[in-house]
Amino acid sequence: MMKLSLVLAALTVSTSSAFVASGPRAIIASPSIPISSSSMYSTAEDKAKEISDEPEMNPDNPALPALKGDYDWDAEYAADPDWITENVPGKVVLGELELAAQATALSKLEEQYRKERVAKEYTEARIIGFVPQAEMYNGRFAMFFLVVGLLTELWTGISIPGQIEEMARVGGFIGPDF
Repeated sequence: MMKLSLVLAALTVSTSSAFVASGPRAIIASPSIPISSSSMYSTAEDKAKEISDEPEMNPDNPALPALKGDYDWDAEYAADPDWITENVPGKVVLGELELAAQATALSKLEEQYRKERVAKEYTEARIIGFVPQAEMYNGRFAMFFLVVGLLTELWTGISIPGQIEEMARVGGFIGPDF
């Protein structure tokens, strides 16, 4: 049954005109608009020539590129009596002294945050000394070898201090018993 449905689906797809490209389209020209054969069939090269490679520039500031979606809402709603462009509530006009004070305060704040960021990067980059990463490794090794010592004591019957003494004798740090 499955094969039959697949065969039927293949037949309908092959006989369907949905997947067949249509022939050339007919262009109906009105008598008032003359259409030349060159404008009717433009090539990709012609279309590429029409599109400029240079970015559109911002009409308010020609040194900057135009922003996509940048829209002059004031010009759009200039005729609307509810649309205000002057004395907008919340709009603050600052003098030169106030702007200079804000710039100075922002520079100080920027320098403070830069110093904090540099100090944080320095402490994170350290790998020698009393750094958090070394303390973490030290604690993990201590827990691991404590468990190893306890398991060795369980299996051999030699206490942890006895194990340390035996390691010192094997290493040659303690002389032989005479």
